[in-house]
Amino acid sequence: MEQELLSWVSQYGAVALFGLLALGIVGLPVPNETLLTVAGALVRKGDLSLIPTLVAACAGNVSGVTLSYLIGRYAGDHFLKRYLRHGMDTLEHWFERIGKWALAFGYFIPGVRHVTAIGAGSSGFPFHEFARYAYSGAILWTFLFLGLGYFIGAHLPDSLVEIHHKALFLCLIGGLCVALYEVFRRLQARGQRT
Repeated sequence: MEQELLSWVSQYGAVALFGLLALGIVGLPVPNETLLTVAGALVRKGDLSLIPTLVAACAGNVSGVTLSYLIGRYAGDHFLKRYLRHGMDTLEHWFERIGKWALAFGYFIPGVRHVTAIGAGSSGFPFHEFARYAYSGAILWTFLFLGLGYFIGAHLPDSLVEIHHKALFLCLIGGLCVALYEVFRRLQARGQRT
């Protein structure tokens, strides 16, 4: 399946990249990190143009996260909370505790990027606040993986599975850095209170 998705990007370029990234952020099983990394490599090789690829990737991620927010906002009370009550309560509690930083850095943790926007929408998080943090996280994440593909494009492994594993590893490292920062910040705040 990954090979087919990547061939769509090679064949249809920015349009396919936009659609696949938007659907991947909403929660469909699309290897987003792999797509962005390979798109960056294709830009380096000259198979894709830089500006349309950047615009399509950023717009696809922003569209996907906005759609997820709207699903949480409008389907949260009527459908999600009715049929997934415990899961939605847990998600909203988690979102209220971690808040806006989960929107910005949740992209770097596989699986988290799919639920943070839904949690923000269902918990009534204001759209302007959501947009500020979620869109900046989407753009940072997009530039990181496109840049990764661009700069290591000449040295990409032959196996798509290996590319995907390396991209997931980088996401986990990014998520670990965010978690360590949060722990450090909380310990520092506790130290100031005592």
